[in-house]
Amino acid sequence: MIRVRMADYKICNSPERISTVGLGSCIGVVLCDEISGLCGMAHIMLPDSTKLKWNNEEGNRRKFADTCLEDMFQEMLKRGADPTHMYSKIAGGAKMFAFESQSEALNIGEQNVNAVRGFLKTHNIPIRAEHVGEHYGRTIVFCPENGSLKIRVVGKGKLEI
Repeated sequence: MIRVRMADYKICNSPERISTVGLGSCIGVVLCDEISGLCGMAHIMLPDSTKLKWNNEEGNRRKFADTCLEDMFQEMLKRGADPTHMYSKIAGGAKMFAFESQSEALNIGEQNVNAVRGFLKTHNIPIRAEHVGEHYGRTIVFCPENGSLKIRVVGKGKLEI
């Protein structure tokens, strides 16, 4: 099992599995080349690196949807992934606190979901399944061999997409 920490991504090959924990407003994104079995998982904290002035540091690129997903996508291409065979699965992006505004501008989870969807659309990577939003945390495990994304939802049990 390959573990992805917050504000990071990892790449693996089938039959390895890959997982991340603690997805609240953060979003977990899986990119998978269904022919080669090469996949990546990102644990993204924030939607847009251009909104913060201190984002130039190397370590901060993996916090943001725009830079983290681009870096993971490019690394997968260098390792031989074919973008025409890629698909994605996403989970997370919750609105974790009751005091969060109804405004999208203050709902980080929703912003993360929208940023990820935008990246995937721009790169013509279809979303095969998603489990996003709501008000609860998630842990995810992806199995490239069969494309299953197992989700443990805090207080709600388990499901597979």
